Amino acid sequence: MRPNQVMQKKFITNLAFLLLLNLLIKPFWLLGIDRAVQNTVGAESYGLYSALFNFSFLFNILLDIGITNFNNRNIAQHNHLLQKHLSGIIMLRLVLAGVYAIVSLGVALILGYKGSQLWMLGILLLNQGLISFILYLRSNIAGLHLFRIDSMISVLDRAIMIIICSVLLWGNCTGGQFRIEWFVWAQTFAYLITILVTFLIVSSKAKLNRLQWNPKFFLIILKQSYPFAILILLMTFYNRIDSVMLERLLPNGAEQAGIYAQSYRLLDASNMIAYLFSGLLLPMFSQMIKKKQPLEELVELSFSFIAIPAITVISFCFFFSTDIMGLLYHAHVAESAAVFRLIMSCFLAISSVYIFGTLLTANGNLKYLNLVAMSGMIMNIALNLILIPKMQSLGAATASMTTQFITAGLQIWLAHRVFKFKFQWNLGLRYLLFIGLSFGIFFFLHSTEGHWMIKGMLGVASCFMISLLLYLIRPRELVKLIKSEQA
Repeated sequence: MRPNQVMQKKFITNLAFLLLLNLLIKPFWLLGIDRAVQNTVGAESYGLYSALFNFSFLFNILLDIGITNFNNRNIAQHNHLLQKHLSGIIMLRLVLAGVYAIVSLGVALILGYKGSQLWMLGILLLNQGLISFILYLRSNIAGLHLFRIDSMISVLDRAIMIIICSVLLWGNCTGGQFRIEWFVWAQTFAYLITILVTFLIVSSKAKLNRLQWNPKFFLIILKQSYPFAILILLMTFYNRIDSVMLERLLPNGAEQAGIYAQSYRLLDASNMIAYLFSGLLLPMFSQMIKKKQPLEELVELSFSFIAIPAITVISFCFFFSTDIMGLLYHAHVAESAAVFRLIMSCFLAISSVYIFGTLLTANGNLKYLNLVAMSGMIMNIALNLILIPKMQSLGAATASMTTQFITAGLQIWLAHRVFKFKFQWNLGLRYLLFIGLSFGIFFFLHSTEGHWMIKGMLGVASCFMISLLLYLIRPRELVKLIKSEQA
């Protein structure tokens, strides 16, 4: 088997395991627990939590300064550096956590947050610190290509939260109405348990030396990781600032942020699945680039795995948005459905970034990616300032959709230029035809009589058949690849 076929086989088998675990856990978390919390506490209370949660992301990069992505790529190419860097990076991250907390709380005070808002934000900042540390520990596991272990850890925190929140929501053990603060504390407990488990696994692969204050080492790591940090910071702003601006710019900002959160929830669930691709592909691309192995086949394979479901989901959600929102929520259904139709279209753009952006990251093309992300951030903030006062949550969705597609298009173009991929016009036309047929099928089904769920399943099955007919998915080649023996 050729080296690139070996990597394709590894990608397919590990992706299948990773998707299985995440499909068992994360949809229930978002659509069962998270949705139930919003329905229980109301749009305004959840909207404030959502705005504070997204605010806690804005300076999240100060927790990491790009160390996690740098470390994932670095360990994949040089396994022996895990032992050498582990204790030093842990000490550096503790320092960065203090900087993050000070900056975030300072900006929150300037923006006018106070009282209970600051208290909740403080806990959310703690949670962000715990998440960031988990991701760093996981980057070591993924860098060693221990994908099965990393897959199990990726769902551990959500599994623990599901248990805790299920008891609080439906266990009749609290003696009162569920409070949003309990939701936040449940996350804290789950993250602490996950850190303990992940740290024990990493420490079994590398001995942890005594933590030491070593400014020279800190500067070396920061110098190598800061381009990753800038990229993550810029992307975080144009992905997370929408609900913060809604809550701050409008008189009914908390309510509008709640409506936006209702619409965004399914996109968030979809993105969780799409994000799994980048977690697998970054160490794979990094290793293949180091060994000068051909990349185009793995890029095409991974894109087909993510683009076909994304286009199908977008088509379904566009025509059945009101039915979906009505099934999930008790209030603001019509407003959420209008936002949902626009916001779900971002799924294709974000999915493309998880393939092509990850490829460029693995190759170290951070300068180009940062220029694209800077443009995206400026565009998103400008559009939000213009559209939110006029269109409220619908304006935020329009701004997000515009930004995501333009930045995704630029990253795809850059990847083709940098790696000198030959543009496959035939493949591009087949994808365009698939998009047109998918929307046509769901338009037809939406206009017919019958239960919307049954029509949705028929539409999904039809889209799958069309992808086979257009040769976008090739089951025989996949089965042959999986069954083949490694050379």
